[in-house]
Amino acid sequence: MISYELGVEDLADTRFAISPLSETVFSLRILREPGLHAAHLPWRRQVLAKLGAAEAELLVSLVGEKLALPDFLTPRPATFAPAFDEELSLVRQAAPQLVRRDLPAALVSGPIPADDEAAAAFRDAACELLRRYWKLAVEPVWPQMRRVLEADMTYRARRLALGGARLLFADMHPNLRWQDGVLYISKMIGHHHVAAAGQGLLLMPSVFAHKPAPPVSAEEPPSLVYPSRAVATLWTPPPAPDATALTALLGAPRARLLHLLAEPLPTVELARRLRVTPSAVSQHLRVLYGTGLVTRARDGRQVLYRRTELGDRLSGPP
Repeated sequence: MISYELGVEDLADTRFAISPLSETVFSLRILREPGLHAAHLPWRRQVLAKLGAAEAELLVSLVGEKLALPDFLTPRPATFAPAFDEELSLVRQAAPQLVRRDLPAALVSGPIPADDEAAAAFRDAACELLRRYWKLAVEPVWPQMRRVLEADMTYRARRLALGGARLLFADMHPNLRWQDGVLYISKMIGHHHVAAAGQGLLLMPSVFAHKPAPPVSAEEPPSLVYPSRAVATLWTPPPAPDATALTALLGAPRARLLHLLAEPLPTVELARRLRVTPSAVSQHLRVLYGTGLVTRARDGRQVLYRRTELGDRLSGPP
């Protein structure tokens, strides 16, 4: 068991963060143990189909025997939502001594680097491996992941505001228990007690974490990666656009106009097809252009209008 003793100042300094690097590293558990989260199986199959067998084996080798992860691969975010490359640069700066400390602490199998030079080489190779993996496996789906994570944080922040730390941690995970100013995290490979002593607590939701995951080392500042809510919705395809809903939103004339603009068309042609005056079409186009649903470009003496990507998504299939 790992426990964090949190004083009044630490609770006041409790904050949330989103870490694309942590999500990337935690996803390696799913590659190693597909049974951890059935919702991620389709994503896992797609990723493994793109990865070479040798590269997949190297990635999985970064996960410890009991699914712990080396702390140096998941540095504490300094801001709310750092960029992946920004976080990876911190890993590249990790001292070789930390690499040699964290690999055995996480029960990572394989030979431990014998000296600082070997540890630095291991660290740099791991960074390159993770960078390629992020580009292939996580970055393409990061926008929808981030939406799920931000929704979880909104929920947790409300719980904290309504009932303090007790309510915040009450439904986060069965392995968490808040009692008398101490947060207890059970079923850990580590066994230590950390007095936060003004360091605060960093909370990071994760779509890939299957249980709470504090740093393995007692020397790291208090932080906790925890399973996000609503992960099952992550891979659910969005509902098909409802044409009647679009009409209710925009009005029938603008909805018909938006449907016509799958191809670039001038005002006069739009007016002919809709059997209205060009001035009426121009009024509707100004509204659609102002809301980002259509774009325009001059072609000789006429201006051509066409749906934007947002307009395409709203109008749906023809």
